[in-house]
Amino acid sequence: MAGVLYVVATPIGNLEDITVRAARTLAEVDLIACEDTRQTRKLLDHLGCSTPMVSYHDHNERDRTETLADTLRSGKSVALVTDAGTPLVSDPGYRLVEVCRQSGITVTPIPGPSAMLAALSASGLPTDAVYFGGFLTPKSGQRRKALEALRPLEATIVLFEAPHRILELLEDVQKVMGERRVVAAREITKKYEEFLSGTVSEVRAVLAGRESIKGEFTLLIAKSEQPLFDASQSIGEAVAAYERSGLPRMDAIKQVARERGLPKREVYRAVEG
Repeated sequence: MAGVLYVVATPIGNLEDITVRAARTLAEVDLIACEDTRQTRKLLDHLGCSTPMVSYHDHNERDRTETLADTLRSGKSVALVTDAGTPLVSDPGYRLVEVCRQSGITVTPIPGPSAMLAALSASGLPTDAVYFGGFLTPKSGQRRKALEALRPLEATIVLFEAPHRILELLEDVQKVMGERRVVAAREITKKYEEFLSGTVSEVRAVLAGRESIKGEFTLLIAKSEQPLFDASQSIGEAVAAYERSGLPRMDAIKQVARERGLPKREVYRAVEG
């Protein structure tokens, strides 16, 4: 009889957030597949747990998936964890869960901490409709295209970003989406937990004024409070509307040109006369 794959959520910072069920599961399984054995060792030491571990991350996921599946087929149980939070949420694990489902191996979630849900719960932004985008590409051009695709969504958008790229991301959000409300959460559940709330430019200015920026960010972007595209508006009115939302003149011109399928020079002439 095959074993069970347990998808176990672990603390995102504060080790006291481990659930009783998660702690018991980690102690009882035959093997723990983890993103970074050194990181998971800190948690296991805190729990007094000596369960064997094996690394399972982006670089070996494809090769190690079948090995772990064979371990499960042999009747042993495996716990899948990441460095922090819920596995598969912008972390490895999809291939293993997919193989287990296809092979008839039981997959059981052990729910718990999640940076996305923790940030949402304390953000003060609407949570009736939410879109999770994870990490966007680090390349600015492609990132802006991704943001353009997200711009029409009538939902709070949740993104992850590294500290050394958060200013670039905020700049692109402002240029593509305008002056929306955002919340930048970092170090959630840790000693220096912080929620920065305001317009895109306000939050970016606070972070830009610091000597250094530390901690992984969860960025929440409120849905637009203005209609994105009104066909009844003239080109000049449409550009002016985007300028009022916070976009610089040239970015507003580019945005209207994209929406209406017009050359930028034609929109520029219509605005500048």
